[in-house]
Amino acid sequence: MRVVVVGGSAAGLFTSLLLARAGHEVVVLDRDPLDPAPDVETAAESGFRAAAPQIVQPHVVLSLCRQLLLDRLPDVYRDLIAAGVAEAPLSSQMPESLPDRSTWPGDELLALLMTRRSTLDWVLRRAALAQSGVRVHGGVHMTGLLAKPGRPPHVTGVRTDDGDLSADLVVDATGRRSKIDQWLTAIGARPTATSAAECGLAYYSRHYRLRTKAGLPGLPTTRIVFGLDEFTVGIWGEDNDTMVILIAPLAEDQRMRSVRDADVFTAVVNTVPVYSGWLDVLEPITPIFAMGGLHNTLRRLVVDGSPVVVGLHPIGDTVCTTNPTLGRGLSLALHQAVDLVDALSDGYEEPGELTIALNDDMDNHVAPFYADQAVIDATRLAQVRYTISGGAPPPTEDAGDRVTYAQLRNAAPFDPTVFRAFWKVMGMVCPPDSVYTDPTIVERTHDVIRSRGSGPPITQPTREQLLTALGGG
Repeated sequence: MRVVVVGGSAAGLFTSLLLARAGHEVVVLDRDPLDPAPDVETAAESGFRAAAPQIVQPHVVLSLCRQLLLDRLPDVYRDLIAAGVAEAPLSSQMPESLPDRSTWPGDELLALLMTRRSTLDWVLRRAALAQSGVRVHGGVHMTGLLAKPGRPPHVTGVRTDDGDLSADLVVDATGRRSKIDQWLTAIGARPTATSAAECGLAYYSRHYRLRTKAGLPGLPTTRIVFGLDEFTVGIWGEDNDTMVILIAPLAEDQRMRSVRDADVFTAVVNTVPVYSGWLDVLEPITPIFAMGGLHNTLRRLVVDGSPVVVGLHPIGDTVCTTNPTLGRGLSLALHQAVDLVDALSDGYEEPGELTIALNDDMDNHVAPFYADQAVIDATRLAQVRYTISGGAPPPTEDAGDRVTYAQLRNAAPFDPTVFRAFWKVMGMVCPPDSVYTDPTIVERTHDVIRSRGSGPPITQPTREQLLTALGGG
């Protein structure tokens, strides 16, 4: 099968590598040059692109994505480690408050990889260029689809500013700004069905390099993210002795715009002791990177039980975007790529059957995480807006036969069973609801909350301290 993959992102390159190794002929198109930089640091220096601002924001290879790499792309996994990407066993995420910090059977399935996104992309580009059966063309702009008319239309290739290109299957990996509905309208197809839920955050992040490995306040592979009363803050280990710190306020919170200034950013981080200690051992290596316009979205090509088009398959952020704080994007993209290759291997080559089969896979592997993120964000936004602006208090979290993500997160540092349940959700190794409704987890989570309270277990700034750090106090 001849496949054109539009978009040289991680999603596009995951898909291209897997398809080529399954015996398909793959052509990758991207509007930007796809030649890899000479090394990972040069790749990081040129990582920012206005069309893809998420590249320089915090990333992590969650447990699901790590396991799929080991199973399906083991050479890529080895190349990531050789490039300086750090393996982070579950023990590296255990807080000192956890009463039992020993290793349990199954912990190996909850390990992470800590990396800058630019390093991951660098490794994937090198792999794609070396892969037999993959041709990579950068600097090519897709302008539309080729299709045979019908109900639904059948996509037969793509139009580009460098000419038309025929294909048996087209994969849209152009991301959250995909023009897929415009392309579908132009060939007489119905639009996709898109669900959306508010994310509500702005992102401000900065990358650092460790000055020293002596006297660190934690492991360099740590990931510590907390939703404080008025903003979210986090630190992530990365590759090659680098780390990234994030401040994520409400997008509507005008007070926080000043964190674009490096001195203000540092002052706000210093108001939270868990993070301020890291600044003593870190040297900034980038400016502050800002990102906004974030939404949780889920797009389907099957509407009212039938495909709107055949011969076209979206993947990655074209299909689903979620709040980046939980780092689910790479896992969702690789799982979708695996589902596509497996469906083709299972004989779903007839276009309509393939579209239906992949929609069913989405029900199992994508939609539960979109729905989970929508609930998490709605709850979080309601609480922060109430704290900042007052008004009607958010609904009280039910203490019945299930737990919420926030309850699980707040109890995890104090109970080893709940801690692992939390990292199963974080690592995407099972559907979130299977954890939230587990009777043992529900009981233990509620026990911890009754004894310790429901807020984050860290010291955070007062309103006055925050305003002073922002320059308004």
